[in-house]
Amino acid sequence: MATGADVRDILELGGVESENTGTISKKDIINSDKKKSKKSSETLTFKRPEGMHREVYALLYSDKKDAPPLLPSDTTQGYRTVKAKLGSKKVRPWKWMPFTNPARKDGAMFYHWRRAAEEGKDYPFARFNKTVQVPVYSEQEYQLYLHDDAWTKAETDHLFDLSRRFDLRFVVIHDRYDHQQFKKRSVEDLKERYYHICAKLANVRAAPGTDLKIPVFDAGHERRRKEQLERLYNRTPEQVAEEEYLIQELRKIEARKKEREKRTQDLQKLITAADTTTEQRRAERKAPKKKLPQKKETEKPAVPETAGIKFPDFKSAGVTLRSQRMKLPSSVGQKKIKALEQMLMELGVDLSPMPTEEIVQMFNELRSDLVLLYELKQAFANCEYELQMLRHRHEALAKAGSLGPVGMEGARADGQAGLSMEEGKGDAKDQIIDVVGAPLTPNSRKRRESASSSSSIKKVKKP
Repeated sequence: MATGADVRDILELGGVESENTGTISKKDIINSDKKKSKKSSETLTFKRPEGMHREVYALLYSDKKDAPPLLPSDTTQGYRTVKAKLGSKKVRPWKWMPFTNPARKDGAMFYHWRRAAEEGKDYPFARFNKTVQVPVYSEQEYQLYLHDDAWTKAETDHLFDLSRRFDLRFVVIHDRYDHQQFKKRSVEDLKERYYHICAKLANVRAAPGTDLKIPVFDAGHERRRKEQLERLYNRTPEQVAEEEYLIQELRKIEARKKEREKRTQDLQKLITAADTTTEQRRAERKAPKKKLPQKKETEKPAVPETAGIKFPDFKSAGVTLRSQRMKLPSSVGQKKIKALEQMLMELGVDLSPMPTEEIVQMFNELRSDLVLLYELKQAFANCEYELQMLRHRHEALAKAGSLGPVGMEGARADGQAGLSMEEGKGDAKDQIIDVVGAPLTPNSRKRRESASSSSSIKKVKKP
């Protein structure tokens, strides 16, 4: 028969006697985890007020709901900073004590706060007092090794005295130099004399067989450098503009040169591909029919990728249509496709023939050769146009007087004899610069002609 304790246990009602007495009941064993969850759920949670930013709310409370720290703390443990932990140790005493700076030679006395345990120690910032070791020479060494007709001993002593006082700051040394008593010297003269003496003393005092690091000062180079800087600083705005113009034109020349080299390489690839294809055709015609497939597999000439059309190989598993091998790849542009269709129509070849094995192979080879022929014709036209433009420029330069009388008659035959000598001399600068890299398209030629016409109109308008 169930008792009242069992009923309260089933209904999860807390009993007073089990809590007061020290005995462990059945409820304490079974509901131990529930007590922990209830205690954790009883903790109060604060909700961030509306309109308050998350960073501001994080400054008010943390996860443990502690008060904000009294002192700023620095840590690298993520976003939230750890609060400063103020210890309860005994504070070290500080004392107001006098000190002297070893860098000063006047014996001045100063006072500062310092820990009592550090009383009597040296001034900690005295280690930053670095001085330059200026060599000292004797009278005998000066007479034997350091004598110079342009410098007296008194002047040399004055130079080394200033070097010790101002730590080899030669601009300050030159400013403090006694130019009234001694000869007027420049900064380069002072440097040259000082480093010359240092090098002489290092060679004399060095032990035999030791590697020396002798300081060397090139006074001539320093004078030329300063002179060049002064010229650069004293340039007029017109000179600066002219230099910028020349730099821009030089960049254009370099860009055109690279473009011409690239076109030359592409043209060479096309010529090599044409020669290789021609040799391959001749070899296939001379070889017997039985050995033709073996020769195709063994001897495959290295044709550049830019030559003709590179059709994809359908070697993947599965069923494919033979007509897919006749499809032009995406690398062929629309301009080449239209030109290819026009050439096929001129030759009377069907654009979509019956895709047998032999027809597919021959049709692809024919289109590849036609595309190669189209590229060769285009490259030939560009070379002809470039040659014509260079010929016209050469004739214009010859007429302007920059070159000899070569091409004068040809210039008159082309209708350029109407140009005056003043216009030729005025445009000689642009013509000389542009002669390295000529444009290769008719559009650029039209733009250049329009620009030259507008410049001539401006010259006519000027009084």
